[in-house]
Amino acid sequence: MENIHATCLELNHKGILLIGPSGSGKSDLALRLIKEKQAVLVADDRTDIELISGAIIASCPKTIQGLLEVRGIGIVKMPYKEKTNISLVIELANNLSQIERLPQAETTMLLGVEIKKIRLYPFELSAVHKVALACDENS
Repeated sequence: MENIHATCLELNHKGILLIGPSGSGKSDLALRLIKEKQAVLVADDRTDIELISGAIIASCPKTIQGLLEVRGIGIVKMPYKEKTNISLVIELANNLSQIERLPQAETTMLLGVEIKKIRLYPFELSAVHKVALACDENS
């Protein structure tokens, strides 16, 4: 098992890892996905990943299960799912100019498994809808 700096959600039965440095908007985007798209929190800020039967399974360290950091509010309790199978990695960009209009398909390796990856600017109003579209494309 490996612990990584990422926030993890499940949306439409698909596990999503949000990756980026501290302050990049992982928790903010997670909150909007939970409230607007009925995503379910798996882990905020620290995510455990492990390879099980060829799949990347994400879970949360027990000490922070069900907790989400909401900037300006504090740590809040949320409904959560204990684990999910990761099918999408979203790398968060610092600004919109870092996002290509028509990007080439990308993947990233997690524990030796190739996973679809997209880049998003998390504070764009359409970000939650883009995540949902990326999940649908990954079916």
